[in-house]
Parts: sequence; C-alpha cells; structure tokens
Amino acid sequence: MAGRTIAATGFAALLSGCSMIGMIPLASAAAECGRASWYRMGTMTASGEAMNAAALAGAHRTLPFGTRVRVENLDNGKSVIVRINDRGPFITGRVIDVTEGAAERLGMIQAGVIDVRLTLVDSGAELRSNCS
Repeated sequence: MAGRTIAATGFAALLSGCSMIGMIPLASAAAECGRASWYRMGTMTASGEAMNAAALAGAHRTLPFGTRVRVENLDNGKSVIVRINDRGPFITGRVIDVTEGAAERLGMIQAGVIDVRLTLVDSGAELRSNCS
C-alpha cells in the first residue's frame, strides 16, 4: 500500500509540473535572460559581507542573499555558479553584476558586458522567466 501511495504522489507531482525527488521540490527550470556586467569596487556588499573581487559572487535586484545561480555566457557557452550577496545592477537591461573572479571564468573581462542566461541552482527562489 505504501508503494502505491508514493507512486500516486509522484504521478500527481508529475501531472502538476512539479519535479520531486524524495518529496523535495527541485529548483525551477525558469531562466532569466539579459545583460551582465562585472565589478570589483566597494568594501562591503549589501548583505554585509566584505567585498571579495576574486569570489564567485553576484548582485541581483530581487533574489534572496545566498541564492546560487548559474550564469551562462550566451556568446561562448561558458558558465559559472555564483552566490548572490549584493544588490544591483541598476542599469536597464542588465540582470546581474558578477565579481571579477566570476567574470574571468565567463570570459567576459575584455567585453565588460555580455548576454547571459540565469538559472537557479537552489530551490526556494524565483526568476523572471523571459528567455525565448
């Protein structure tokens, strides 16, 4: 009987579009696309942490501090996972600012600003789904 209950619950989750593993929801597959820039200025982040330009971190306007996000460079396919610890960017069309360390991994130091796709690594947060 217990096996049928688990199977029925899993089937119901599948029908509702919710991915479940061991009854823990997976991160949403939604993606946010836009422009990304990099920075290394300031001494403190909005979360109260000391700024570390070498860290794999980023600034997002709405995601909770501590959220991990995969940032994919749409020009070269390189990606990096950053932890949100700051607020920004404050320029129209930009969806994330990344540290210099993350920018190096993305291959964007020269360009300064690139097209990116953001996807959540952690569940419990939401991105504005605007990628085509």
